[in-house]
Amino acid sequence: MKLVLATRKSPLALVQTEMVAAHLRARLGVETEELRLVTTGDAQAGWSLEQRGGKGLFTGELEQVLLRGEADVAVHSTKDLPGALPAGLSIGGYLPRADARDVLVLRTGVQTPSTLATGSPRRRLQIHHRFPEVAFSEIRGNVDTRLRKIGEQHLADGTILAAAGLARLGIASWPGVEMIPLGFDEMVPAVGQGAIAVQCREADAARFAAVFDSLTARCVSLERVFQASLGGGCHTAFAAHATNERLHLFHERIGPRAFDLGPEAFNRPAATAERILRATGLDSAARSEPPRS
Repeated sequence: MKLVLATRKSPLALVQTEMVAAHLRARLGVETEELRLVTTGDAQAGWSLEQRGGKGLFTGELEQVLLRGEADVAVHSTKDLPGALPAGLSIGGYLPRADARDVLVLRTGVQTPSTLATGSPRRRLQIHHRFPEVAFSEIRGNVDTRLRKIGEQHLADGTILAAAGLARLGIASWPGVEMIPLGFDEMVPAVGQGAIAVQCREADAARFAAVFDSLTARCVSLERVFQASLGGGCHTAFAAHATNERLHLFHERIGPRAFDLGPEAFNRPAATAERILRATGLDSAARSEPPRS
């Protein structure tokens, strides 16, 4: 039996897809084949993701081949997924989550950057507390392209990248830059950051239910309830990261917050989100801000 995996063509996407393929081969005894696609976000490299709305730009084409039956699963960086999935599709599961932190990448010798290249409002507002005088610009491209733009081309003094992506590409260092991991108290990660999502048709969800990592699903599912409630996309400076015991939350209206979590928080994620949003005053944001794709 063969499973077809839809994936983007970027180096990181291909590494992640092979991780999923190896997992499926080991757990299900199947053969695997890749279906490599160019998404709108990949094709429009000059677009500002903040202005266009980045959620969905890197997933739509993969979801369409699933709906047409041309692939069996689609492999995504979970942080690229919109809060609401297209009708007929489901998340089959996640590989075990990697390091979810962000990494501050600074040009060697720079301690206080004048310019940081990031198109993410979430990253801009949070790093602004560390560097209140910094100016921001946008940066696009694969991980190695972004590193070259900082370390070799000096297009900015620094940028911010995901630790998981760097690790999966085997990048522990890079000429001309220093890498500084940011703790959750300094930078709350994007929803699902560090997790690889395997999307499938709803009819096939039961087939994958026991194949993937339950702890990652437990935490990411809670994060995604907040995302769906607040309509978090590339326009909104919003972040949520859950561990077994703690929720780290950031929103442009309230800044960073942290909440202790017990087992019941994961058993009733919608009620948990409602309670925390009410306590922070973000329940009004959930009512007034429609989901952004």
